[in-house]
Amino acid sequence: MNLDQFYLDQQEPIKSCLLAMREILLSSNEDVTETIKYGMPCFCYNGKMFCYLWKDKKTNEPYFLLVEGKQINHPSLESGNRKRMKTLPVRADRDLPIATINEVLEMALALYQ
Repeated sequence: MNLDQFYLDQQEPIKSCLLAMREILLSSNEDVTETIKYGMPCFCYNGKMFCYLWKDKKTNEPYFLLVEGKQINHPSLESGNRKRMKTLPVRADRDLPIATINEVLEMALALYQ
């Protein structure tokens, strides 16, 4: 599967939400690049994986999956059963919380700089 196909295969409003999330990630830093790993979009900073985009299996709602999330202390992040990663869930049927997303992404990228 290629990246474009991943996004094209999504139903609305999930597709538009994931595309907006993708744009936020790619514009967060000039050194952020996108690839596909484990069948989902993976975003790297200087070649190191730092964030994935995925959907919750039960609710089908999209979320940011932060690789080093355990090292980030932010009230909007959820760890669930994960030991290393944390998620930042979003609602596809609502406006994205841009300020929160940017704040969390800045904290995540700071771990790699």
